[in-house]
Amino acid sequence: MDDVVLLSPEGAEIGRVAKDAVHGADTPLHLAFSCYLLDGAGRLLVTRRALSKRSWPGVWTNSFCGHPLPGEPVADAVRRHGIRELGVQLTELRLELPLFRYRATDPAGVVEHEVCPVYTARIASELQPSPAEVMDHVWVHPDELAASARATPWAFSPWMVLQVELLELFTKARAA
Repeated sequence: MDDVVLLSPEGAEIGRVAKDAVHGADTPLHLAFSCYLLDGAGRLLVTRRALSKRSWPGVWTNSFCGHPLPGEPVADAVRRHGIRELGVQLTELRLELPLFRYRATDPAGVVEHEVCPVYTARIASELQPSPAEVMDHVWVHPDELAASARATPWAFSPWMVLQVELLELFTKARAA
């Protein structure tokens, strides 16, 4: 099992803990990431989390998320998880929100408490989602996703709802 990086309130690395032990009712602040994948038509991939996921099972979210290993550059973790979760190679990986952080509790009481840099990337290979990670997926235009996240925030992961309001990718949708 992989370890995740624990962080101080200021964001400094203070230790590590096994991933399967970190998420619970008292989840400590730790390092993660989110990524939004775009295709050649400017659509973005939204995924529905597998029902076996510990937090927010079955909820629609950004393309994929994950945790860097201790000592692993976050951009390398994004590429690694792109392959593991969606079977895709990434191009044009870009850090969009380097300091995004949030804390949220799902209906079962599992807490997510993360410093979560947010990336965008282009998909460079055929999509092959892992059923252990993704139960469904759809390609949507960013303005459609922003409107849906505002209208029905309960249908999406709380981190994605917050990110949609901050990412430049959704600027047109906010102006509408």
